[in-house]
Amino acid sequence: MSNDAMVSRVENDNVLVLERIFDAPRELVFRMFKEAEHLKHWWGPRGWEIPVCNVDFRPGGVWHYCMKCVDPNQGDFFGMESWGKAVYKEISEPDKIVYMDYFSDAEGNSNDSLPSTEVTVEFVDLGGKTKLINRGEYVSAEALKTVMDMGMLEGITQTWDRLEERLNEAKQA
Repeated sequence: MSNDAMVSRVENDNVLVLERIFDAPRELVFRMFKEAEHLKHWWGPRGWEIPVCNVDFRPGGVWHYCMKCVDPNQGDFFGMESWGKAVYKEISEPDKIVYMDYFSDAEGNSNDSLPSTEVTVEFVDLGGKTKLINRGEYVSAEALKTVMDMGMLEGITQTWDRLEERLNEAKQA
């Protein structure tokens, strides 16, 4: 793991901002978010894989995926599936992606009992490195607390660690 740890802060009680610097060029980091072939190798916390990953990467397009726990050491989570859906609102390659993030079912129906999030991911070029800024805006402070209590911060930290590993593999290729 690199020395570039993730920094997190909450703005206006309902916006979670995450930042981390990756030692990879911006175009490569952006491609990791754009292509299913990359996403299924790093999205999700450790011990989870993505058996379903359908990406229609365009404004109005949908990314529908399933995360499945494959780590027996995770107890009750082992074998569990968690479906998610993103609807892309704005794409400005290689600078920014804006999407609505939902919990969903296998058919892609949104689960309205869990909070949806408007996510803005910015890719800042630092001359060979990339600063990733992820802003998640929730409908309320309570909605943000709900996902934080579900362990989201730990999950994103592991996810971004896996992104870093995938970037390192891609740079070697």
